[in-house]
Amino acid sequence: MNTGGQWDFGKFRVKAMNAVHSSVFSDGTYGGNPNGYIISNSETSFYYSGDTALTLDMQLIGSYHKIDRAFLCMGDNFTMGPDDAMIASDFIRCNQITGMHFDTFPYIKLSHEEVFKKYENAGKKLILPEIDKTYDL
Repeated sequence: MNTGGQWDFGKFRVKAMNAVHSSVFSDGTYGGNPNGYIISNSETSFYYSGDTALTLDMQLIGSYHKIDRAFLCMGDNFTMGPDDAMIASDFIRCNQITGMHFDTFPYIKLSHEEVFKKYENAGKKLILPEIDKTYDL
């Protein structure tokens, strides 16, 4: 698959979406195009943003896909932060958000209480997954 491509795997479909991020391996070789994905079937769909900055392209997702849950990066510094992720959730028209790419280094550590409060005040349900914990979505 490539950016913009879609494939039907029988029980589900995957569409590769644009993401904006560097893509170089540690030895300096090119790592390919960054992508996010919409994964759907007849019952549900979710958007996995991949490592990305906030982009206006995300508005297109919300204009022609119904997204039930979104996995959005929130760490800032390497990807979009929680404020841009909230804008992304508006662009894709999804209020069920699972954060990703945060807390693994000191400079991408979130203030969980602050972020939960912002999302709650915006009418969004947020999950910030903990390592080794299982979640029912």
